[in-house]
Amino acid sequence: MKLFVACVAALLVLSHVVAHAQAFAAKPKLIVIVVIDQFRGDYLMRDRAKFQGRGFRLFTEQGAWFTDCYYDYANTKTAPGHATIGTGAYTDGHGIDSNEWWDPTRSFDEQVSSVQDERYRLVDVDPSSIPANQPGAPANAAKFLVGSSPLNLRATTLGDELRLATAGKARVYGVSLKDRAAILPAGQTANGAFWVEQNSGKFTTSTFYMQHLPGWATAFNEGGRRAQAAREANADENTQQFFELVGRTPAANDYELDFAKALIDGEHLGQNDVTDLLVVSLSPNDIQGHQFGPDSESEEQMILGLDKSLDNFNNWLDKKIGLNNVWMALTADHGVAPVPGEAAKLGVNAVAVKMDKVYDALNVALAKRFAPAQPTGAAKPSFLMPHPDLPYIVLDKRTFAKLHIDEKTAEDAVAELLPEAVATLNQNPPPVLKPNAALPAPSEERLPTYPRVQYAYTRLQLANGQLPPSDWGREIAHSYTSHGNWFVMMVLDAYQMQGSGQFAGTTHFSPWSYDRHVPLGFYGEPFVAGEYHGRVAPVDLAVTFASLAGVNLPSAASGRVLSEAVKTVKAAK
Repeated sequence: MKLFVACVAALLVLSHVVAHAQAFAAKPKLIVIVVIDQFRGDYLMRDRAKFQGRGFRLFTEQGAWFTDCYYDYANTKTAPGHATIGTGAYTDGHGIDSNEWWDPTRSFDEQVSSVQDERYRLVDVDPSSIPANQPGAPANAAKFLVGSSPLNLRATTLGDELRLATAGKARVYGVSLKDRAAILPAGQTANGAFWVEQNSGKFTTSTFYMQHLPGWATAFNEGGRRAQAAREANADENTQQFFELVGRTPAANDYELDFAKALIDGEHLGQNDVTDLLVVSLSPNDIQGHQFGPDSESEEQMILGLDKSLDNFNNWLDKKIGLNNVWMALTADHGVAPVPGEAAKLGVNAVAVKMDKVYDALNVALAKRFAPAQPTGAAKPSFLMPHPDLPYIVLDKRTFAKLHIDEKTAEDAVAELLPEAVATLNQNPPPVLKPNAALPAPSEERLPTYPRVQYAYTRLQLANGQLPPSDWGREIAHSYTSHGNWFVMMVLDAYQMQGSGQFAGTTHFSPWSYDRHVPLGFYGEPFVAGEYHGRVAPVDLAVTFASLAGVNLPSAASGRVLSEAVKTVKAAK
């Protein structure tokens, strides 16, 4: 009898041990990753007392909440952030360094997006939205390429590993207003990724996934939900500016989450014999945040509205699948800086830098160095690709090739001349004091702020690892990939950014802490509820879920298992 009791006890312990590694037996039934686009980590602390129900509180009070989660790389933008969340790797692992880039193998006329793929087309779009390169396009159609896929993603994601481990039985989907935010975190093998056609607001996808929308998605598009979202955003029900007018409001969060509900119902997620995965990326916070900044009343209203939206969604999940059968995570793809003018009021040397003027000054300096003897009346050479998009200054290889200038010489010159080109914008820079020179007359009031280059690294320095042995050097190294361009990576001083004016909005792109700080919270059976203050990173999300689900880590994953927040289970004897 004692032997029998001991065997039963051992089996019970064993069953508890393996309960965390049961993706092959649908334990959990569903993993849901919620990504908020442009959501700085301190927001949850700042508005904590105003949260209600099971929105953010599901993670901050009933889950494991990490208050000090920072990206460990420099190019903090939407596409690389979403790729990092899915792969557990940084740009040097997954290959996505920006939202768009110049690809000299594809076009010198326009940048390509991080998910652009001309081999595919959008499915079931309105005729008025068909671009000029597709059959049936109207005469006034926009000339742009619409194919989308994970073509540029060079590493697997958590979803990919679930699919591989279960021989394709696991169902994996991504949802967002933005194509890159739906595609990249879901991965290469996802069953589907859905995003909105920007004019109409209808959800679409690419022929990479399917030739037509599933019936449930078509029903959602043709129902009244889109018109309802427009009304809630105080826009015309038939607006052809859905992304711009509705996408920047709290109504769009509800619209996305309702589509996610329709997807869960339509694809029977959480009703499989293995674990399914859904990534929902909520875009409105980013669309609005660029315009008004993190300290505006609009931002607070967006956060409080999202808290209610998540409460509704989480309660629906509980009724539909049971939260005891779901593992969840909450994070963001990047943070954001304050509006420069607001920070400058408090004394920070915050500046909106007009990069078109910097490019003009840099082109003049490069022409003076490399092409000083141009014939009279000849067009001035352009040494830089247009449309500045920090932190990368992309060189036009064609111009340098005509002058027989190699990559190292070209990039070194740009890195050398950049600080001076930026300094041309300075109205009142600090004086350069010379020995025995008279001091300038002191100002009776605070002088205007001024831009300054913190550092500049060439592509060859990044490729060869010629970086300082410091945290900064590691962050820069994690940010490197190559698209065949020559470039220089430039970072301005903290709280300085590309922009047209001190109060004309804000942005993100840098290695400074405000751009890297994001929330990280988990909810589900394996996690020990609590507030954790140790330093962690978004790459830990996919690694932790993969470990607990008992599948391989994504192929380039560099994160760690957050074991401090995982229930300790004694090994079976």
